[in-house]
Amino acid sequence: MRHSSIKQFVSPTIALTFTLTLVSCLPARFVAYNFADIKDYKKFPNHTLVHDTDPTFTFYNNKGGYKAPKTITVDKNKQTDFETYLEQNKTVAFLVIQNDTIRYERYFNGYNKTSIVPSFSMAKSVTSILIGCALHDGLIESVNDPITKYLPELKKNGLGEVTIEHLLQMTSGIKFNENYFNPFGDAAAYYYGRNLRKYVSKMKLHTKPGTEFAYSSGNTQVLGVILERVLKGKTITQYLQEKLWTPMDMEFDASWSTDRKKNGLEKTFCCLNARARDFAKLGRLYLNEGNWNGRQLVPREWVLQSRKPGNTPGSVYYYQYQWWFPNDRGDFMADGFLGQYIYVNPAKKIIIVRLGKKEGDINFWRFLPAVAEAY
Repeated sequence: MRHSSIKQFVSPTIALTFTLTLVSCLPARFVAYNFADIKDYKKFPNHTLVHDTDPTFTFYNNKGGYKAPKTITVDKNKQTDFETYLEQNKTVAFLVIQNDTIRYERYFNGYNKTSIVPSFSMAKSVTSILIGCALHDGLIESVNDPITKYLPELKKNGLGEVTIEHLLQMTSGIKFNENYFNPFGDAAAYYYGRNLRKYVSKMKLHTKPGTEFAYSSGNTQVLGVILERVLKGKTITQYLQEKLWTPMDMEFDASWSTDRKKNGLEKTFCCLNARARDFAKLGRLYLNEGNWNGRQLVPREWVLQSRKPGNTPGSVYYYQYQWWFPNDRGDFMADGFLGQYIYVNPAKKIIIVRLGKKEGDINFWRFLPAVAEAY
């Protein structure tokens, strides 16, 4: 029998059963969904964040009109039209804010200011913010605490020397394969899998903690399980709502993708789904050292520590507490897969948000500071 004719003889019930079985298998979900894209927020269950219907703070519109560099230098001697360059490199949103004023805002490829885009690894920076809040609230005693103080089941896995700070600094030494293109790898399992608590419970040590920097989404997911444990019944999303989303007058609803619908755990290494302006507000919070219009939402000392280049054993200078440093001038940013960025230039009071379908052929570590210098 030819394959093209098989579907004529398969009942709808059998077909549905086969499809559900296929999608329930991790490698099959990897194949079915293909690779991560900016519409993935539609694929996963989530916990929701609710915006303020009457926000008391929004960014000001520039009365003089939007300003953007007409051209941008992409090579030593090659210049190209700025907006064409953004669009050709799969940008969907580009927002520049200076002194709380929107200096430039443009959306591409059918997107607009109400379009949802998943953060991917920018969520790691948000997870770090919540760890700082949990420390201030007394839910976590110290970053020097071993993670087994909160997750004692990991002692048997040899993780007794791993501290919360090791997780924050990506120096935990925990074994994790950060390869999103391998359907059998850890990253794919965490992204597409349906039991993050189980995956975390099986983690093992690869190198001695505090000796080597190794970027790992697994580290941030362990932080998520610790947060869940200390919140004692409150979801991480509810904590984010309480600590940031409500007091910061976020303009739109948002969500955080979870591993499953019932009793789901937030994918704290990724997958905070929001709009460009609200991502920019997260940048403003850290630009202002955790203070939001006179209210200290995040401890100032935590923010300043997070904005300081890596300074712990095994760490690297360009990474600290789940934030990145593109240069040595004090700039910092959240960085996500496919070219999602919240970039902050404290010297010029500039926040830039770039969201995209792909990274494109742009080195954003150079490009974003260069755009800031044009203002």
